[in-house]
Amino acid sequence: MRSPLFSGLIYITLGVVFTFFAVQQVKLNEWGFMAYLLIVLATFDFGAGFRLISLHFRLKNGQK
Repeated sequence: MRSPLFSGLIYITLGVVFTFFAVQQVKLNEWGFMAYLLIVLATFDFGAGFRLISLHFRLKNGQK
């Protein structure tokens, strides 16, 4: 099983990738459905990533 820290970093990375693709989409085709979809996906990934990273530190502090 993966640690919450590793999973959180993967989600943060996916959020960065989706944000990059959204910026490229807006540059090419203005604001459309695909740009909004990519932004929503990036938002969910960032939220899940930060939540998992905070869970990692709460678990780590609880072990002490």
